[in-house]
Amino acid sequence: MEKYSPPLAILGRTTLLFLLFFSPLSALGSFSSSSDLRILSAEKRVDLTSSIVRVYLTLKVENLGTSHASEFLLAFSPTEAEHLAIIKASSVEGKRKKKAYTLSVSSTDLVDTPNGARLFSVSLISPLKTGDTASIEVLYVLTNLLEPFPAEISQAESQLVFYRDSAILLSPYHVVEQMMYVRTPTNKIESFTRVNPTDRAGTELKYGHFHDQPPYSFSPIIIHFENNNPFAVIEELVREVEISHWGSLQMKEYYKLKHAGARHKGVFSRLEYQARPSVNGASSFKQLLAKLPPRVHSVYYRDEIGNISSSHLRTDYSQSELEIEPRYPLFGGWKATFVIGYSLPLEDFVFESPAGQHYLNLSFGCPLIETQVDSLTIKVMLPEGSKSPRAAVPFSADHHLEKTYSYLDVVGRTTVVIRKMNVVPEHNIPFQVYYNFSPVFMLAEPLMLITAYFMLFSACIAYLHTDLSLVKT
Repeated sequence: MEKYSPPLAILGRTTLLFLLFFSPLSALGSFSSSSDLRILSAEKRVDLTSSIVRVYLTLKVENLGTSHASEFLLAFSPTEAEHLAIIKASSVEGKRKKKAYTLSVSSTDLVDTPNGARLFSVSLISPLKTGDTASIEVLYVLTNLLEPFPAEISQAESQLVFYRDSAILLSPYHVVEQMMYVRTPTNKIESFTRVNPTDRAGTELKYGHFHDQPPYSFSPIIIHFENNNPFAVIEELVREVEISHWGSLQMKEYYKLKHAGARHKGVFSRLEYQARPSVNGASSFKQLLAKLPPRVHSVYYRDEIGNISSSHLRTDYSQSELEIEPRYPLFGGWKATFVIGYSLPLEDFVFESPAGQHYLNLSFGCPLIETQVDSLTIKVMLPEGSKSPRAAVPFSADHHLEKTYSYLDVVGRTTVVIRKMNVVPEHNIPFQVYYNFSPVFMLAEPLMLITAYFMLFSACIAYLHTDLSLVKT
């Protein structure tokens, strides 16, 4: 197959529009920050090996002012802010780096930034004294940022995408020294912007070192490369969690999946795909892996037609893996809907707090690995008779209460509904739902069944002992 080369005219127009979009930021490179902080060194590593973009920043910050600094600002371009899914920060102490991102990060309301750059505030654990330095690690995740080009490909073509960024770190502070590394899935890079100095080694591009960059400096770059990794996007995911204090936790998850890569054009040939799937379907995917909790049981996987047998469950003491295959491979623009259900032991996920409340401790996010979720809804159906429900989610999310009726329910179950947009694997951290529940309510359903059977048997006995004949004896 001939190597694809994008038309120079299209690349020229794309580059020109990109430069014009960010030219105000470049022109304001001499904008002077009012802060007394500066960045001594900055290392930026961009991971483009999947459909989700992950950026790792390592910053060394110095306080040149006369007062202590309790926060540090991060700047994002309008495009990055639009596609930002999550941002986390951590301080680095000594030679051993902390793996947990413990620093609080929040958006600011500052609007007088060059070209509308979005600023986020990182709260430091200990105020940075005058003349002291601090090392900070930042991870932020971007979704829907890779642009397929061409936008439509045939079954046998590989998928090429654009990535746009700045070789120079966009920051509200003066940056003394910095460098940037970009890692791609393969070494098939069609083109990339060269900024002096630029080096390439296999799947990695290196920009820098750059020295003494003023605040809000910007140097736009475009990288055009091959990325055939699954562009799996869950358009909508609804997770229903039903808590029963009789000993089980019932999970049911409704998925609406799509391939968000370059759209498929032409005719799909099943024969060619089965003969050489790595060539005649390189941009497609047909398998997904779900990470489920240990001790899972009663697992099923089905769609509108019925049960799908092409699934494999592997369990051990630490985790369970469910490998599923949709009924057909997914190419760009194709969609699939399915349901996954399973049961979990209650004692592994429902506990009692020191205050006497019960609480559910469950992982947020999507069990499918390396997928993004456009809209996630989690419905926690509490046992009937529960009171004072309260959700504790470690990030911003919308939640409200509603009523749900299940088998043998009389007054309905209080249901905590949590909704969040733009969810990525980094959101898969525990959340809690607290509620008050008296064991007396566990007797409601058995007593109702006993009463119903008693009334039925009483009616049968009364019927058998009733003389309904019309003839006198």
